[in-house]
Amino acid sequence: MLYVLPMLPTGIDELDARLITALAATPRAGVMELARQLGVARGTIQARLDKLQARGVVTGFDPDLHLETLGYGVLAFVTLEIAQGRLADVVDHLTEVPEVIEAHSTTGPGDLHCRVVARTNEHLQQVLNEILEVTGIVRTSTQIALTEQIGFRVLPLVGQLIEG
Repeated sequence: MLYVLPMLPTGIDELDARLITALAATPRAGVMELARQLGVARGTIQARLDKLQARGVVTGFDPDLHLETLGYGVLAFVTLEIAQGRLADVVDHLTEVPEVIEAHSTTGPGDLHCRVVARTNEHLQQVLNEILEVTGIVRTSTQIALTEQIGFRVLPLVGQLIEG
């Protein structure tokens, strides 16, 4: 049985959702092309896009990078247990480690869950050693990802807004 969530009061209507979907499908399209695709005026698209950016719904237009093609064939998830009062120090340190591409505070057995990339398993060991150079990490746990089953995605959520 499929449970359908009621529409959230996002302030995003069907046109906004269609615009986001079109941007994802053709990220290099200009405003004129998006207007043509969606069948609305250029000014409407520009105004909608400006509002989506101002409200923080659309947060960037960065390129999607395939990290394995860039030479980072190892993906690992590292859970860090942090000593009380040391979270800020650890986060400051992690921002200086380029291979730490994401970190989230979490509930449960760890305090931070980090997404880490490396060129090889040996390089991963070096990255982990670099992570551990900061005072305040009590324990770590590392899991190496074998294959990606579902990549990061948000368009199914946007699609729910279109289907309403």
